[in-house]
Amino acid sequence: MFLFISGAEIFIILVIVVMLFGADKIPELARGLGKGMQQLKSATNEVKKEITESAKKQGIDANLASDIQKDVKNLKKKVKDNLDDITGPIKRNF
Repeated sequence: MFLFISGAEIFIILVIVVMLFGADKIPELARGLGKGMQQLKSATNEVKKEITESAKKQGIDANLASDIQKDVKNLKKKVKDNLDDITGPIKRNF
């Protein structure tokens, strides 16, 4: 399941695209779409690279977000374990 679209819906969309643009224009459209996505990806990577480099120059830890995520996961696990210990005898089995 791709984006909550079934196979029949994809087929209908493809038929409409062929009817609107014609079979000879579809490869050109796909090529243009691919180039556009490639440019967008390279621009995104370039922005990420510049942000990372400027953070390093300023002495900012670029991995701060991942460290915080790890700490939150560890705390969540500890809280869940503690709750399981407390509620263990109270839980009812249905």
